Amino acid sequence: MSYTVLSAADAFWRPSNQLGVLNTDLAKQLGATAMGARMWHLRPGQASTWHRHGEEQELYVVLEGTGRVRIGGGAAEGEAGTAEVAGAERLTLPPLSALLVQPRTLRQVFNDTDADVLWLVVGAPPEPANTLEMTPERLADMYPEGPRSLPPELRG
Repeated sequence: MSYTVLSAADAFWRPSNQLGVLNTDLAKQLGATAMGARMWHLRPGQASTWHRHGEEQELYVVLEGTGRVRIGGGAAEGEAGTAEVAGAERLTLPPLSALLVQPRTLRQVFNDTDADVLWLVVGAPPEPANTLEMTPERLADMYPEGPRSLPPELRG
């Protein structure tokens, strides 16, 4: 068969390993091998990890809600684990907006609103995403502030 369908009812959702954000690995469930694709459901007060990819471009699309993103930057200004980075920009994206992030660029989606936000994130070429299987060197490169770093907007 030259296509595969995954119905919403059949999609498997689980909390992420690091920050507990609900996500569904569409690429894995559909058998895609040349790209990664996930939907992320951020509830108020949640964030993805502050991270970068070595070779993967990522396309972020806000499906529902107002998307907030921290992107770019250089050396850390704050304490480790705070995701305060010199030169990082904060973007606000209305529903159905898209953002393309190049490899090696730090990024983090977060939800500091009162409503849920649903993101579609597609990346290519695909890179391993299971942090439980990464070497310490790979983790340090991918998550320079640690894999559980929250943006200042969400720190209590």
